[in-house]
Amino acid sequence: MVSRVEPPSGVRRNGPAPFWRVVRSELGWVLRRPRNLLALFGLAMLPVLIGTVLTLTDSAGSGPSLFAAMAGNGLVLPVFSLMMTQNLLLPLVTAMVAADALAGESAHGTLRGLLLAPVGRVRLVTVKAIGVASMIVLAVGVITLSGVLTGLTVVGGDGLVTLSGTTLPLGPALGRVALAAGWCAVQMAAVGAVALAVSAATEHPLLVMAVTVGGLIVFGVLEAFPNLEWLKPVMLTTDWYSISDVLSDPIRSQDLLTGLWRACCYILIGFSAATARMATKDT
Repeated sequence: MVSRVEPPSGVRRNGPAPFWRVVRSELGWVLRRPRNLLALFGLAMLPVLIGTVLTLTDSAGSGPSLFAAMAGNGLVLPVFSLMMTQNLLLPLVTAMVAADALAGESAHGTLRGLLLAPVGRVRLVTVKAIGVASMIVLAVGVITLSGVLTGLTVVGGDGLVTLSGTTLPLGPALGRVALAAGWCAVQMAAVGAVALAVSAATEHPLLVMAVTVGGLIVFGVLEAFPNLEWLKPVMLTTDWYSISDVLSDPIRSQDLLTGLWRACCYILIGFSAATARMATKDT
């Protein structure tokens, strides 16, 4: 049973805090954390590192198809960077922020005050989810922007040579990159929803990160076993490599749409589980 604290007699009961004021406070808290800023800086530097290595070593044109496609084709770089980071780095950053959102508050003893504040528990989870989602958008955005700028200035090219061999001008090419970024952000939002549900159930932020990232690693391992094909429809990571399909002409949309639908299901389940847990959590 959720405990209640009655104010002393003669003390006016405060009304609910304005929702957007609480959201602004949460966003300010998320964006002021030094490790979040450091994580964004590290993610922004990754496309620069990849582009610089490709240019100095002249290694583009060989290797996997997407890697080989970067020879003089700079707008492939942001998509390649997103594909590389979404397997570990982006989920790690997402889990870190989600762990701080609820488990971190509980570990520092501040969650009790939030639960007693005139905010409402469902609204509290919504605010925390907005904070996690904002960090995801920023993380994906800095990778994409850094990849585009590095690709155009270091790798070269003024358009996009697709994996199908056709050439897209700059405008439609940037649209393909934006599509890849949006799709990746939805996948990370699914990771964030699951991490937020775990965060609501524990007081240990490191446990949230271990469970979230460990679960994704387990999914990746299970995908390698042909006998477990029947599990793929429920594994979040099944279609993650299909992000490269945005570089085909026309776009191969089947796996992208399936991955999008699966991610939305994870978002709904994760957010519902986090809300249910917080609604019954003792103060």
